[in-house]
Amino acid sequence: QVQLVESGGGLVQAGGSLSVSCAASGRTFSIYAMGWFRQARGKARELVAAINYSGGGTYYLDSVKGRFSISRDNAKNTVYLRMNSLKPEDTAVYYCAASRAYGPPLTLAAYNYWGQGTQVTVSS
Repeated sequence: QVQLVESGGGLVQAGGSLSVSCAASGRTFSIYAMGWFRQARGKARELVAAINYSGGGTYYLDSVKGRFSISRDNAKNTVYLRMNSLKPEDTAVYYCAASRAYGPPLTLAAYNYWGQGTQVTVSS
């Protein structure tokens, strides 16, 4: 099993920046692909960014390309999401998730373990 804990959420003004982190338990963290999902009120959960086990392969949702950056530090068992030029539309609960696939996978069903989420609110 893998336990994931997100941190770093908060309130930021539009145009600002924020970083969220996800700390994972276990010595096998480097095996897992990692994804950041978000879910806004009344909307479905969507994949924002994903990164493969080594960090060499990434995916970004079209609406966040050029603004968000996903990275991982396997020595620290941590994955990060740096969010720049934030917009009110980015307001959501952000979740990290781990997958046993290498891809990184792009579907919600491929992710096996989930954190409890951290709230990111962007004010206009």
